[in-house]
Amino acid sequence: MSPRLIEPSFWKLPLDERMSEMIDIRATGPFSEVEFVNDMTGEHERFFAVTRYDETVAISKDAKSFSSAQGAISIVDLPPEALEFFGSFINMDNPRHKRQRAIVAKTFTPTDLANVLESVEKISTEVIDGFCERGEVDLVEVLSQPYPLLVICDMMGIPRSEFTTVLDATNVILSGGDPEFIGDGDPMMAMFGAGMQLTELMNGLAEERRKSPTDDLTSKLVHHDLDGEMLAPEEVAPFFILLAVAGNDTTRTAISHGMNLLSAHPEQRAIWQGDVEGVTATAVEEIVRYSSPVTFMRRTLTADLTMSGHDFVEGDKVVMLYGAANRDPAVFSDPERFDVVRNPNPHLGFGGPGPHFCLGANLARRELAVVFRDLFARLPDIEVTGDAVPLDVAGIPLVTGIKHLPVRFTPTPRVGSD
Repeated sequence: MSPRLIEPSFWKLPLDERMSEMIDIRATGPFSEVEFVNDMTGEHERFFAVTRYDETVAISKDAKSFSSAQGAISIVDLPPEALEFFGSFINMDNPRHKRQRAIVAKTFTPTDLANVLESVEKISTEVIDGFCERGEVDLVEVLSQPYPLLVICDMMGIPRSEFTTVLDATNVILSGGDPEFIGDGDPMMAMFGAGMQLTELMNGLAEERRKSPTDDLTSKLVHHDLDGEMLAPEEVAPFFILLAVAGNDTTRTAISHGMNLLSAHPEQRAIWQGDVEGVTATAVEEIVRYSSPVTFMRRTLTADLTMSGHDFVEGDKVVMLYGAANRDPAVFSDPERFDVVRNPNPHLGFGGPGPHFCLGANLARRELAVVFRDLFARLPDIEVTGDAVPLDVAGIPLVTGIKHLPVRFTPTPRVGSD
């Protein structure tokens, strides 16, 4: 039993303290039974926390035995009305998952990807220009939040005038119930409201693109025909919500954790900053491994099954804890050490191998590489000046968000064009 895993206080601990407790949980075995009360139903439920690397990989690969569609990938089953907003292919099994993912993946041609990568460079410059003269800022507010979301909004063709709407809605969806983002209302109702906002915005944009196509991703999704298949009108908005939430918040959290880690490990920062071109690739992977922004994904057993000596029965829930798996000493040498030149580094920070591996992993890598390169070049003495403030979560968060991170630096002039 590992009751600490469901206590909000556990997920508000600093990263290293939380992961230190994971060592003991992982040592008890690959599966830790966790009992909890479902806040929506009042019923007692349980899941099995998966804390080791090999079992996480095996579950990720076996989508037939471990379903993403039965009740969704959250700890508790989502009601049908929630899946209407958040029901993109992350919550699907084959053949629906394979169909939707193939349509989206085929839309990203080499030319499309080249354009996005160029956009990443421009937006990094733009965002740093927005605060480089100030000298002291909240890094989450000025960089971690806007940077990856601007990349996604520009890619989708969301007008800049709607950026704040998208940012506020995504903050609510991934707030973990934090009152700073949802106010005093019911967290589930706030999440529904945010989902409705994004759905209305995306449906309106998709309708515009059907009438007047452009070269953005929304146009491609509503006009692209893959062997007679294309996203149905009701499938476009859930995909955008997945992209705006998963593709934004994970990168944003990795940036914040990355800067905090460099402050806590100045010797590692010196290694990276001393050879930016040579070290960036491994440093980015280590930030993702060490911080593991995506906390978990749940799967549900479709049949009785025995794994690593444990007898599961149909309907059992397993929750893969990527942070614990990414520090499994059976796979990683000195796993509690933050090492920017770690190699090899077969981490599971973008999900385990299999059909649900993160479609945007390479974009996230590029965003992290570009922004840290630019920070080192433009604000070389940037440093953290206070504690990272975690989300005030009500349970296990999907993403281990940092909502505030104070930093200071020597002010420098803008470099972009007005």
